[in-house]
Amino acid sequence: MRRLAKVGLLTGALLLVAAPAYAQQDGPTLEALELNVLVVFLMVATVLVFIMHAGFAMLEAGMTRQKNAGNIVGKNLMTITLGIITYYAVGWALMYGTQVGGVVGTDMFFLRGGSYEPDALLEIDFAFQAMFAATAATIVSGAVAERMRFGAYLTVAVVMTAVIYPVVGAWTWGGGWLDQLGFVDFAGSTIVHLTGGVAGLVGAAALGARIGKFDAAGKPRAIPGHSMPLAALGVLLLFFGWFGFNGGSVLALDGQAIAGVLVTTALAASGGAVTAALLTRLTNGKYDVAMIGNGILAGLVGITAGADVLSNGAALLVGLVAGLLVTASVSFVDSIRIDDPVGAISVHGTCGVLGTLWVGLFHVDDGLFTGGGPALLGVQVVSVAAVIAWVALTSAILFGALKALGQLRADPDWELEGLDLHEHGVPGYPELVFGAGTPSTDTRPARELSADRTDGRTEA
Repeated sequence: MRRLAKVGLLTGALLLVAAPAYAQQDGPTLEALELNVLVVFLMVATVLVFIMHAGFAMLEAGMTRQKNAGNIVGKNLMTITLGIITYYAVGWALMYGTQVGGVVGTDMFFLRGGSYEPDALLEIDFAFQAMFAATAATIVSGAVAERMRFGAYLTVAVVMTAVIYPVVGAWTWGGGWLDQLGFVDFAGSTIVHLTGGVAGLVGAAALGARIGKFDAAGKPRAIPGHSMPLAALGVLLLFFGWFGFNGGSVLALDGQAIAGVLVTTALAASGGAVTAALLTRLTNGKYDVAMIGNGILAGLVGITAGADVLSNGAALLVGLVAGLLVTASVSFVDSIRIDDPVGAISVHGTCGVLGTLWVGLFHVDDGLFTGGGPALLGVQVVSVAAVIAWVALTSAILFGALKALGQLRADPDWELEGLDLHEHGVPGYPELVFGAGTPSTDTRPARELSADRTDGRTEA
């Protein structure tokens, strides 16, 4: 069960420095100092996870075409903002409220009710957890990129943060039935990443492939992203933020635990990059930069479930395996004619399963290969299956309803000309569309300017 229940212990050095000052004055107590420092620690972790949303935006924008760059950024801006509001109103309550039957919470809507003192712990815990809720939703954005209506995506983001993700969280970090079975997922390989990956898979299948992605025989065609530097920046921002994602999940000022988590996180990410690079060189004769980035992310997803309970060697090994697995998974997803422009399904879904099961194999005390027997691995398998079933069912209902209403997929001309123009009225790169000389005083709609340029009626 993952939730702040008490103030963590401060490090000895901090107490030695700060305690005398507090002892010599009336006012704040040592307990207040402990609370304040813990809140600051979790604030830093929250900010690091927040930065990951900039990483997702840059990664997805770079891995897709320039005509949809503004749309990608807009989706990520709305995911984090809508996600915070929705999780505040509903999601937190379903995840951490008083449970009925170990399934779902029933109180603490709008952070009211329940018994959780002091308030500062409730509020910083909410802020940290809200970043995770939005992360589960934004994973879907990449899988459905370049052909989904903006309004439909916003609906998906709301439902993900209000219901789908919180129920998974209630079963696990909220102390529900999977937690009672003994399920282990330190920072969310299944709870966050697999949830987003499965929803992304269902969404991509419901939408169908982008125009031109597959030829008449069903063979996939490469549709290169428009900016590898942006994609690489996104990967590095995600890597950077992941130190808060995993390190902050210790939820206490335990220096030994935090340090260990940071090392396992770095090793797994590095292992994923190395094997992805080598495998693409062996199979294609070239080092695929995009796949190296996905290898890093695959290693990070793979270590997230067990960052606190795996040895350094097991952490490096899961990264190495994740780099291989994500490369194979991307090819497999293409082979079944599912169009995932950024590889989100493989990174977060496939490697989310890997990371969760890895705990059952290599947990330092309870792993199958470390003398603990098969019990934990069995729990991990059951938990993964339960989460896949819940997310697949609810996502299928959600995407199916949007499709039945005719609100899911963008019109073909929108897709061909770019969602930036049709959904947002202006392209992400105006000068590339209109030309550097487009007069700033021309107030016609962007779509008309674009049509003029396409038809050759203006010299922009």
